[in-house]
Amino acid sequence: QLQLVESGGGLVQPGESLRLSCAVPGYTMNLNIIGWFRQAPGKAREGVACMTMGGDLTEYADSAKGRFTISRDSAKNTVYLEMNALKPEDTAVYYCAGTNQFARTQCLTRPYSIWGRGTQVTVSS
Repeated sequence: QLQLVESGGGLVQPGESLRLSCAVPGYTMNLNIIGWFRQAPGKAREGVACMTMGGDLTEYADSAKGRFTISRDSAKNTVYLEMNALKPEDTAVYYCAGTNQFARTQCLTRPYSIWGRGTQVTVSS
């Protein structure tokens, strides 16, 4: 079954940085949007950031603006989430997801059909 693969999670202290990677299989050429989501214990899953594969649209949740950056390396079929100034409330399992939907102004709320298994990010002193 088609699946995305996340990596790069870990345990960091508040204020530190992490870069998550999402490997997108090369044959998933019909994925138009890749998004990052997270789910903390006891909380609903929430969107963090997303981008269109054409690179013309990125969107960030308010909690991510100014600290997180989503980017892609087409040659490596990889989408990254650079997270800086991490806070304890960023602790969650982070998932990347893909969709063949199109987006013009917003991509976090689009229906995503392909998901990874997640990578744990823990921010604690």
